Amino acid sequence: MRLRHALADSVGSPGWHDALRNVPRELFIGDAVYRTDGGRGDLWVPVRRAEVGEDDWLTLVYADETWVTQVDGVLAGEAREAVTGDPSSSSTFPGLVVRMLEAAGIGEGDRVLEIGTGTGYSTALMCHRIGQEAVTSIEYDRQVALRAAKAITEAGYAPALVVGDGLLGHEDNAPYDRLIATCSVRTIPVAWTEQVRVGGTITAPMRGWMGGVASAHLTVDEDGTASGRFLKDDLYFMTARPHLPPSRPSVVSGLGEARASRIDPGVFDEDTAVWVAQLAVPHAQLSWGEDRTFLVDVGTGAQADIGPSPDGGWTVRQHGPVRLWDAVEEAVLLWQDAGSPHQSAFGLTVAKDRQYVWLGEPDGPSWDLPT
Repeated sequence: MRLRHALADSVGSPGWHDALRNVPRELFIGDAVYRTDGGRGDLWVPVRRAEVGEDDWLTLVYADETWVTQVDGVLAGEAREAVTGDPSSSSTFPGLVVRMLEAAGIGEGDRVLEIGTGTGYSTALMCHRIGQEAVTSIEYDRQVALRAAKAITEAGYAPALVVGDGLLGHEDNAPYDRLIATCSVRTIPVAWTEQVRVGGTITAPMRGWMGGVASAHLTVDEDGTASGRFLKDDLYFMTARPHLPPSRPSVVSGLGEARASRIDPGVFDEDTAVWVAQLAVPHAQLSWGEDRTFLVDVGTGAQADIGPSPDGGWTVRQHGPVRLWDAVEEAVLLWQDAGSPHQSAFGLTVAKDRQYVWLGEPDGPSWDLPT
């Protein structure tokens, strides 16, 4: 209890402190989590409650850290040994969970649809704050959903829990005042705009195939569109599985026509620059090798290969039907001319037949998202 109260006092606004004090995170963590094995980012070692002892376990649980609970469909409690792969479910660190709930503006009187139940911790926090009858949560992975339902029930709450595709929302309990996604998406599903009332909001972290992130906070208008700006806080969660990029093929350097690059690929050290480049070429993926930067579009086979040139600048070679680096240069230079602002200087408009990100104002420079 002491550790839980200490966590509650250290994160979020006072409105959420009572929920943090009353919802036991250990129920949602379960009896095992994964830790990475130092030298290998894709090797995950299960850490079990029974093996570390109760005091150390509760210290782990109430640290403001994210704990991976599933890797490529294997729950930590079921892993017999270390596993390799990518995390597929986790208990996000409470500070981020609460920041997301605060950003969505969730409060008493709101009816909320949560996309991505996950461990159920954020679901329980909302149940405590606004009442279980006001919360609907949907989870795609049946195994994860069953585990979350058990924990939520043990915590004493009974919201509407649904196993299904969160990208389709849940029409039965619509309309909602707030829709919040605890998974990242590449584009905003139109179903979400249809299930939120006029004046209601959609808060969703967005992550594209180059890894650029921004968090959208949109208001649904009377004409059915949703629009708003990206948040100043770069919140993001695991990507919804249907929105993950395809496997990236091997790239070969030296293909295509060479020319001098107008930008230094080192600009990608800035998170916003990656976001901007991604807007220009949403189907491309970004990678590095030695002193080179690569872009590849799996769908068209187009690629760009950027490396140092003898004169101290950079040379780009482009191959395939799409000139990826041409589009990236134009977008990045436009952004730099505007003062290299953060993602919060951009906004998003979502209509049934088009989604586009704009810089400054809705009639400013814009880029269409894939639909």
